Amino acid sequence: MEGISDIRITGIDETRRPRILKEPYINLYFKLSHKAPTEWCSDFNLLLAKSQYPARIDESEGLYVETWVRTQDEIAPHLELMKKTIKQCVSNYIDRIKAATAVKSGQIEEGAEQRRLNALIDNLNYE
Repeated sequence: MEGISDIRITGIDETRRPRILKEPYINLYFKLSHKAPTEWCSDFNLLLAKSQYPARIDESEGLYVETWVRTQDEIAPHLELMKKTIKQCVSNYIDRIKAATAVKSGQIEEGAEQRRLNALIDNLNYE
């Protein structure tokens, strides 16, 4: 089983190979190594939504990066940007998991306001 840190682009979606058409752009569909979690896909989509050539992953499918470029010469640099963004998303996702685990296990020190809120919640009478 592959983990979140194993996500990478493995190639082009063979069913949607790039083609030269009369439009002034080239559609690209890159395949990921395995299905990415929805939250991870959302992070990826947000990071590349406003790039020169936006890229997105269908969050329900989580397997293909859909993007485009204007010329063939832009494909390799755009791929490098996506690979860098994937690494950043993996790091962000792992950091969120670690933070959530630390909170659940009580490893993060609570502030005074949080302790007060916790005491209030613990002392509520539900009868």
